[in-house]
Amino acid sequence: MSKQEQSEKSEGRPELPIERGFPIERVNEIAEKESRAKQYYRPIYTMHKWWARRPGCLFRAITLYSLLNESTTADDVEVYEPGENKQLGNNGLSKDDLVQAINDVDMDDPESLWDFYPKDIRIKDKKILDPFMGGGTSLVEASRFGVESVGVDLNPVAWFVTKKQLDAGQTDVEDVKVAFEQVKEDVADEITQYYKTPCPNGDHNADVMYNFWVKELDCVSCGHTVPLFKDYRVAAGRYENDDKYNVLCPDCGEVILVDNWQEENTCSECSSTFTPSNGNVTRGNNYSCPECGQKYGIPDAIQEQNGDTERLYAVEYYCEHCDDRGETKSVVKGYKSVEAADIENYESAAKEWETNSDIHRFVPSEPIRPGWYTASTQYDGSAPGAHDVHKYGYTHWTDMFTDRQQLSIAKLLRSISKIDDENVQEFLLLALSGSLRYTNRMVGYHHTRNHIHDIFKTNSFDPPTKPAEANVWGTEYGLGNFRSSVQSIINGIQYANAPTERYVDGNDSKETEPFSQPVGQNSDVFQGDMRRLDAEEEYDVVITDPPYYHNILYSELSDYYYVWQRVLLGDRYECFEDPAAPRDESIVVNPATNKGSEEFETELTEAFSVVRTALKSDGVLSFTYHHSDSESWGELLESLCNTGFEVTATYPINSDLNKFIEGGAVDFDIVIVARPTENRQPISWDSLRRRIVRTARETRETLEENRELAGGDIGVIEMGRCFQGHCLV
Repeated sequence: MSKQEQSEKSEGRPELPIERGFPIERVNEIAEKESRAKQYYRPIYTMHKWWARRPGCLFRAITLYSLLNESTTADDVEVYEPGENKQLGNNGLSKDDLVQAINDVDMDDPESLWDFYPKDIRIKDKKILDPFMGGGTSLVEASRFGVESVGVDLNPVAWFVTKKQLDAGQTDVEDVKVAFEQVKEDVADEITQYYKTPCPNGDHNADVMYNFWVKELDCVSCGHTVPLFKDYRVAAGRYENDDKYNVLCPDCGEVILVDNWQEENTCSECSSTFTPSNGNVTRGNNYSCPECGQKYGIPDAIQEQNGDTERLYAVEYYCEHCDDRGETKSVVKGYKSVEAADIENYESAAKEWETNSDIHRFVPSEPIRPGWYTASTQYDGSAPGAHDVHKYGYTHWTDMFTDRQQLSIAKLLRSISKIDDENVQEFLLLALSGSLRYTNRMVGYHHTRNHIHDIFKTNSFDPPTKPAEANVWGTEYGLGNFRSSVQSIINGIQYANAPTERYVDGNDSKETEPFSQPVGQNSDVFQGDMRRLDAEEEYDVVITDPPYYHNILYSELSDYYYVWQRVLLGDRYECFEDPAAPRDESIVVNPATNKGSEEFETELTEAFSVVRTALKSDGVLSFTYHHSDSESWGELLESLCNTGFEVTATYPINSDLNKFIEGGAVDFDIVIVARPTENRQPISWDSLRRRIVRTARETRETLEENRELAGGDIGVIEMGRCFQGHCLV
């Protein structure tokens, strides 16, 4: 059982369950599973990428434990059995049981309320705000309790993604299916004709899943054209060849199977010997000429040679004809060498793109703005994974796409624009925008897992030397294409209309019957700077995930989506009128906007002051935070203390296993619970820091005794305890 220090109840306000205890172990059980299988637990959050999403189960639990208080009566709630749409009480838990469970929550028994976690609960006369809504998880989960929920975010992409998640519960999925069939009839054949390849197992064509390209530069010494292969792997073998590797012969260009790609092999086609692990790209982002041995920097050569060239060298295919004929899996799907027809297909698409100027209005023309993640060498400091993409020849967003991809995406956008129902049209736009995570020339191929990477695998723009070009429309197999993205939208809408809850019962994971309360009712979202929020004592609860110092600059990364969404939304919504998403108002440390730690603290204090004003006097601020940098924690702590909050509880929670956060492992978030107070006494930061050091030392000793944790995680939990111990009246 987790132990938490508790502050004394103050100022006569009702005490909340989340202040007395929180079911950390139960939430962690689900969070760990959900973070690895969002598409099954909460498919609504897989409709489109947003960064650093917290598990939905965490926000559901926070909401449940924050909305209720010791003054809640049976008249304030409704409790239904999922799937039956009838109130409990005759044969199961009743509203009176819920009220009793609220009062029973304490540190010794934080799970007394947990029995109601998988129930369809409605809570009356409550209003929730998320001033930094991001991907909208808090609003989706709050709306399922039937409360009025309001979200704000500066970023238009975050606003649009959240808007469509909330719209999903009021959308007929059949309308989306019909619209998809309309688009399919309109342009599918036009697009897929350029993603065909001769099947190696018969006189017919197969579908291209991925085309494999390699960038080439001239040797600065002898002029030899050098392909930028770090190694010659194509992909691991599959099925009966799962103990082998598909590699490219550098002499004849054939894709062959070898037993060990790290040893010398003889090509089965041309009999040349080579070691597939020995390529031409070396450490330090240099390339080496195989003819004369000259080494040179890749970005320098790109600039001096006015860019690089790209060569198609392999294809991954799926053959529907062979599949229908009942052939084995290794015949139906595999890797093959490039043929003349593959090159002709690309050239035909490129020619159509060049000559069909009318369709160019359906691709963005905006340049890539210099920023900490896009032009890192122009600024002081370092950002995790940042690159100067301009030095690699990427000056406009369309430079991140092949001509064939631009043609295909433009045709899709033109077709989507013909859908009359704006809501349905926007869901197909969301699907297309989401597919761009994979459909671009900024992604490589995961050799051992046999699938494409996504552009944000390192939360940056990292130009590969071996880009993998995905089939834009898609085929039976393949990751992230338009076809599969539409299915993700359909799954999300179906979930939003009839959400379920998964929970752990003993050693088993169980799923409830569908809830009758859909996602998104009584919800509203706004795009803008939350510091302009005009609300006074209006909200019962604020649940959020505040800005993270300088970890991931969403305002820069999201421009990638913004420019494509703007093609259809620029004339529809004011927030998409400008050529780029707002950046200067972002509360974050970013040298590209001349913002350091001092500006971050000032702006965060302004934000918490607005939150303090918006909250009712007996309201609560519950938020998650995770950062291994003690300076970031210090600034957050000082901002809280200086705006009239006292921290009443903190809890460590398993965070998303797949997210990227700078500095150490990331197994834990801290849930911080704070209440408004009028009695705070100012304390100097130096004095506060000395207290924190003492508490942190004691906490570290306790943690190291009871659990094996990474250093970064211990630091996170230490800071959470320090919040509770020192930002108090």
